[in-house]
Amino acid sequence: MLEDPTAAAPHLAPPSSWPATYPQGYAVVDVETTGLARDDRIVSAAVYQLDARGAVQDHWYTLVNPQRDPGPVWIHGLTEEMLAGAPRFPEIAAELSARLADRVLVAHNAAFDWSMLAREYARTRGAAPVRQRLCTIALSKELGLPLPNHKLETLAAHYGVVQRRAHHALDDARVLAETFRPSLHRAAETGLRLPLLACQPLTEWSDGPAIGRQRSYQQTWRPSRKRPACPYPNPGRYEPGGQLVQGMRVAFSGDTSVDRELLEDRAIEAGLHVATSVSRLTSVLVTNDPESPTSKTTKARSFGTPVIDEAAFMQLLQDVTPAPPTNR
Repeated sequence: MLEDPTAAAPHLAPPSSWPATYPQGYAVVDVETTGLARDDRIVSAAVYQLDARGAVQDHWYTLVNPQRDPGPVWIHGLTEEMLAGAPRFPEIAAELSARLADRVLVAHNAAFDWSMLAREYARTRGAAPVRQRLCTIALSKELGLPLPNHKLETLAAHYGVVQRRAHHALDDARVLAETFRPSLHRAAETGLRLPLLACQPLTEWSDGPAIGRQRSYQQTWRPSRKRPACPYPNPGRYEPGGQLVQGMRVAFSGDTSVDRELLEDRAIEAGLHVATSVSRLTSVLVTNDPESPTSKTTKARSFGTPVIDEAAFMQLLQDVTPAPPTNR
């Protein structure tokens, strides 16, 4: 267990007037995983429980046996031997649920952490007791923090929080809790509406046939996904070699290595407009095989719409240019 220096972290004094619409509690979450695809698993999880104003109430950490290879050991440091005796997700689901219940899930790139948790719960034929999530990347952008990028280490440096063990779930969750508190206070001081998104759990999960050492999963979302309206105007097409701009209309074609719903959520949280089809208004088409003659890629090329691969899109999502101010 890592030392918890949260109490000594610098933070702003709580505003005397607190927005009545703000949540009553938060669960700051970090998970380490075997990868990013829909059949990847959680190998460790940490939760910091915060009260309505961001003060730490409790924290919890566990390893999780993924029942497969641990994936990028060079990132999270968890070997197959270290995880062999760890509890499986069904064994920690109840404890985790107790720490998430009636709280807003907070994470750095919350779409990813939520997606991994939702799939793990679905495998147990259950659902996480989470109704809303808040991404600290989105919150930093809403606050207009002067950050060169939106990595956790950059946000930590901005608030003077020391990262001790990057990619260790407990330490990442600690750092995030310490940086979320002053961000929450800044938001409250200005009356900022928090960028909360609804969490739609997986309610059905069926195992497909085994393929080699991997297992294929098929998922169905209930209820059907309803994307929020993009608040920014479409600035036009993406210029290859440039940056994405909030309001750009993005469409996806074909299978993706990262779960499609996760890609869509990341795009939405970055301020992009996710479209189901390609039109002359589409800013960019994302596909794992740009040379594949699918109907969408064919139509995109006929319109002169740029087509990029998934890896390039994920890189571009790290630093999306804010929408230009509108004159009212």
